[in-house]
Amino acid sequence: MMSWTHVTVGVADLDTALELWRDEFGFDVRVQRDGPDDGLAELWGLDSGKAILRQAIVGTPGIPHGLIHLVQFAKPGEPVRAGAQVFDLLPKNLDIHVKDLPAKFELLRAKGRSFRSEQYSEVTSPSGTTFREIHMHGHDNINVVLLEVIGEEVTYSPKGFAGVGPLITIVPNAPQEQEFYVNLLGLEVLSENLLVGEDIERMVGLPKGAGLDVRVLGEPHNEFGRMEIVDYQGVEGEDRYARAVAPALGTLHVRYEVPSLKPLTKRLDSLAIPFKRFANIDSLLGSGDVVVFHTPAGLRIEAQQTD
Repeated sequence: MMSWTHVTVGVADLDTALELWRDEFGFDVRVQRDGPDDGLAELWGLDSGKAILRQAIVGTPGIPHGLIHLVQFAKPGEPVRAGAQVFDLLPKNLDIHVKDLPAKFELLRAKGRSFRSEQYSEVTSPSGTTFREIHMHGHDNINVVLLEVIGEEVTYSPKGFAGVGPLITIVPNAPQEQEFYVNLLGLEVLSENLLVGEDIERMVGLPKGAGLDVRVLGEPHNEFGRMEIVDYQGVEGEDRYARAVAPALGTLHVRYEVPSLKPLTKRLDSLAIPFKRFANIDSLLGSGDVVVFHTPAGLRIEAQQTD
């Protein structure tokens, strides 16, 4: 369970979402379905036959991880990030790798896409990695981070985009969250950085003196389907994880696929982590038993045993 397969995003209009991921970023549409999904309705505690209108799964061509599961609900809730502060606790950013960020930034801006700042930032982390990034406003109040890591080789779409790399979650306790992922899911710690200073304050939009404890976990040779946990230092945000539940709009949860749930449930039991098991769930995402649990911060994680 090193890399997640899907991140689920609630959308008000599937066609609007596909304009970004398919048309602008060049992602593949792996599958698309109109109509109800009783399996997901059961899993998410929604009305079967009524709650889900349309779905699609999109991702970087040829890549099996970091896929985005777009779901249009009949009666969508409020966006998870509506009115949120930069440092509020929630599933926040979808990181999208970009080939030649300066050129892509100008292209997207010319097409009417809006950004949180007037210019991208370039920062060198304490570990020596230099990256450029800018935050773009996406559909349904999601935050899309366009990221170029200088010198990193990534498999891009024909339009020069790739992702999702990491899902960024804002947490109150980075060491505790990291321990959860390492001990339960077997993720490797790929980087740990404490980012402070005026460049970071300007790039992220933080008050003076604040900083970020940033930790990336996942699979060393797979840029996709990673977790990035961010613990803001010197500020305190509102806990919004309870809002990240279907049928809300925006980023909701991630899903892993495993050949057997038995090792996972044994670890959940040994670590005294509560979970719920759903038998024989048949949905757009596949068929099999599903286990649902949460990180210490509150991010929902689904693990499906694939037939």
